[in-house]
Amino acid sequence: MSPKATIANTLCGATNLPAYWRFRRALCDPGLAQRQRLRELLARNSNTAFGKAHAFDRISNYEEFSRRVPLVDYAGVESWVDRIRRGEKNILTAETVTHLVPTSGSTAARKLIPFTAGLQRELNAAIGPWLVDLSLQHPGIMGGPAYWSVTPALEAKTPEPSAVPIGFDTDAAYLGGIRRKLAEAVMAVPSNVGRKRSMENFRYETLLHLLRCRELRLISVWHPSFLTLLLDALPGLWKSLIDDIAKGSGSRKPLRQRAAELRCADPGRPETFWPKLRVISCWGDAAASIALQDLRRRFPNVAIQAKGLIATESFVTLPFGQHHLLAINSHFFEFIDPDGRIFTAETLREGSEYEIAVTTAGGLWRYRLGDRVSVTGFMDKTPSLKFLGRGVDVSDRFGEKLSESFVNEALDEIFGHQSPRFALVAPDEQNGHCGYTLYVEGAAHTDWAENLDQILRRNPHYAYCRDLGQLSRLRLFKVAENGYERFARRQAIHGSRIGDIKPKTLSGAPDWSTVFSGKYVT
Repeated sequence: MSPKATIANTLCGATNLPAYWRFRRALCDPGLAQRQRLRELLARNSNTAFGKAHAFDRISNYEEFSRRVPLVDYAGVESWVDRIRRGEKNILTAETVTHLVPTSGSTAARKLIPFTAGLQRELNAAIGPWLVDLSLQHPGIMGGPAYWSVTPALEAKTPEPSAVPIGFDTDAAYLGGIRRKLAEAVMAVPSNVGRKRSMENFRYETLLHLLRCRELRLISVWHPSFLTLLLDALPGLWKSLIDDIAKGSGSRKPLRQRAAELRCADPGRPETFWPKLRVISCWGDAAASIALQDLRRRFPNVAIQAKGLIATESFVTLPFGQHHLLAINSHFFEFIDPDGRIFTAETLREGSEYEIAVTTAGGLWRYRLGDRVSVTGFMDKTPSLKFLGRGVDVSDRFGEKLSESFVNEALDEIFGHQSPRFALVAPDEQNGHCGYTLYVEGAAHTDWAENLDQILRRNPHYAYCRDLGQLSRLRLFKVAENGYERFARRQAIHGSRIGDIKPKTLSGAPDWSTVFSGKYVT
């Protein structure tokens, strides 16, 4: 047991208890909690440029709010954000915008999301209950350090002028205040590792810190492949890492006893060098489900908790008990069904699917996240939601309208229990013809391409395009190595952190064969 980590974890738990109990009480009346959030947001921001433009001072209920303020995507927010970036105040929020947080989203263009102290409080209103509940379910995590995904920031090709800082220097900065200091006190990997500009240096330093940490109790990453990529690098670096641990390097002191333990461990079996590891938290729904199976095979005796739905813009759901509950104390949520009808949290129906719109203290008003969820049940009266995929993630070259959720289901059907390490479906231009390609890393079966093509034909639009010859037959491309890493690098060209890239199994972008190393096998 690590005394320092135990003390910091205990103090962190104490700071989160008030948010935990507020959340527990709110579960019985989500409608009341949501109305209070909306009233507070409108009152605090009625004198902003956005508030005046939409007559916030005349809004007394949700019905008036929905009439006066339109649903928007990022295109509807961008002009307001540009004013903030130029240094204007009191635009979307009365609070100062401390940062503009970049996110790659589902398009090539980078989005900049305003971050304020109020948004930070909203995030903590969800993080607190999640962490307290996690520690109640797995008390062993309190006795040692944790690895919170410290991911390397990729520099934008050209610097952007901005009066407001773009991005955070560390992942812990999202927490703010005392929570940030306590989080940094228990981090197995210091935040400055994320500033490494070389991927090789970042990977080596991360593994070095993690292997030094025998008491590691919790690993929290985003996409499961982020962790498996680290583990895949271990065998080739094993001897060098152990030597550095034994002799120490830089400001790190020698750990000869730990090095001796590691020489008896197996780099292919994480439980031999992290015997106290209790929980891994990572994405587990939609496109991440394939990589999650690989992680379960590597950690058969470790609890793996699927994260809630967390976007750069907002904290939508949090793991709580056996549910993924709507973060009703954080933001104001609306839900759009396939027919375009809009529902509030207390009116959702079990089994139904919705797209999410959110209103936040960061200055997003009725903002369509593009994320689709289904209602899987309720705790008290608060809905539990499952992430299905991105509503805007549709590939449509010739009217085939392939959606990510449909492709996810198709891949689950053809892979069964033989899931590859990485999989992506995307259009491919070859010799003047266009067809889809299934890119896979790991074991690949030649009949996967034909089977996937037949399943995709269940979509009549796809079948029609295939029969007309607009789309050629689907092919299989075997990725030699580093599939997710190469995917993430291409997605992160506008400056997002690799570990923050949202996992996808469908891309509308062509020419992935020039990004991945490997070859066509059918």
